[in-house]
Amino acid sequence: MGTLFGKRICMVCAENGAIPGGKVGGLGDVMRHIPEALISTRPIAEADIVMPGYGRFAELTGAEPQPPLRVRFRGEWHEIQVSRERGLVFVATRQGDFTADGWFFDHPLLSAAEPGLIYSDDPPGRPFASDASRFALFCAAVCQFLVEKEFGNRGLIHLHDWHAAMVAPLARHDPQYKALAQTPLVFSIHNLAMQGIRPFAGDESSLEAWFPGLDVPRKIIADPRYPDCFNPVRGAINLCDTLHTVSPSYAREICRPDNPETGFHGGEGLHADLERAQAAGRLHGILNGCDYPAERAARPSPEQFVAAAGREVLKWIAGGAQVDSSHYIARERLWLWREKPPKHWITSVTRLTPQKVALFQTRLASGESALENILADLPEDHAFVMLGSGDADIENFFTRHAARRENFLFLKGFSEPLANAIYALGELFLMPSSFEPCGISQMLAMAAGQPCLAHAVGGLRDTISNNVNGFKFEGNNPLDQATVFTRKTRRTIAMKNRDPERWASLCEAAAKRRFSWDDAAKRYKRKLYAG
Repeated sequence: MGTLFGKRICMVCAENGAIPGGKVGGLGDVMRHIPEALISTRPIAEADIVMPGYGRFAELTGAEPQPPLRVRFRGEWHEIQVSRERGLVFVATRQGDFTADGWFFDHPLLSAAEPGLIYSDDPPGRPFASDASRFALFCAAVCQFLVEKEFGNRGLIHLHDWHAAMVAPLARHDPQYKALAQTPLVFSIHNLAMQGIRPFAGDESSLEAWFPGLDVPRKIIADPRYPDCFNPVRGAINLCDTLHTVSPSYAREICRPDNPETGFHGGEGLHADLERAQAAGRLHGILNGCDYPAERAARPSPEQFVAAAGREVLKWIAGGAQVDSSHYIARERLWLWREKPPKHWITSVTRLTPQKVALFQTRLASGESALENILADLPEDHAFVMLGSGDADIENFFTRHAARRENFLFLKGFSEPLANAIYALGELFLMPSSFEPCGISQMLAMAAGQPCLAHAVGGLRDTISNNVNGFKFEGNNPLDQATVFTRKTRRTIAMKNRDPERWASLCEAAAKRRFSWDDAAKRYKRKLYAG
């Protein structure tokens, strides 16, 4: 395993974008790039990445079988299959070649939904039930693996998000893993809104069911809002030596309580623990990096984009037994635009979750949604294109607006080539997230020379300079935020059309802004690993 000032580094995660199909969100981007940056910037010679194989990734990567692990879980012994992918990350330097190996754990429970599926969808009455059990077993397997590898005090364990958080109480309080009791633990919070909360007892997906007899003080692992529930993220916050968020502003925000009246998203119930960690110097905000192509992609013509989008929608239609209404509407819109497409494009590429798009849905004083207001105000030769999928009710909201408005194209799905074309095509990228731990879409749009208009929260505050390489808005509550968002969108588009020279300067400033994984890696070493 890797070394840093004599320590071995092991990263524990649920996603990795280096593996085809291994990424769901920003966590996958981090796990794809940060090990390489850590190796490249030295003195880490290697790093190891441990994650579930989900019944697919070991075979997909050609990983080599290793001796299995025997793990105690739910009062029984389970056999975990282990596979090793040598050189999952490979870095060649003048000093030699260095690698990060991938370790995949497999068991029927870890691929219970379907092979390759990273997260499950549980009914509203049982949030996280399936995934919490899966990741609890995974975390026990991680601890057993590290004990058998004699990791001990010579290692440093870096846990990523709630899926890996259970390692902390097991390493600190389970006698089976006492060899890890003094091992330094780092915990990275990629999105505090996801905490994996489950009951302490009385359910097959509960702490007592998973690890009967585990003795951890409830005052450090109980959810402050639901005292009869175990919160793995709270356990990691209180038991790990060092904590990390993916932007400096987000680190500050989560130390304050949520305020539904103002729409402020803070510590999601854990602000008191995080405030104590910040006061003790244990909490650090380090901005994620972005992977940049060697050359900026050429801007497609509107005709080229319409044709490419049409081909992608046809693929989506062919993939189902019935034609989805959103795909049908998109196909009709693109067909009408094939000869005379809009000249100017406002864009958005996003997951359709309340975090990302609630402000689009907010009803203004007029009774219209913010989206309806923006579409009504667009100049005649402008159109708004949105690419994304997610919550079914939110998808239906955008589908209904696409049916009513001829200047709105809603592409329900995701395609990386299509996303890249949208980043290159657009003139103004809209990102009104209610909260944003870091964000990657704004970085990609900026890299393509497209300024962003974004809510000044979290990583959006840290990456966009107002009126220099983009635009930011704020507000005292969701209604105020949505009102300011629509007004600023209208005024920004007017400025773009009125002052093309100034707009070109903004575009060039956006394209030149860089967020380096190497810089992030150096801060990891200095702030997270130096203790």
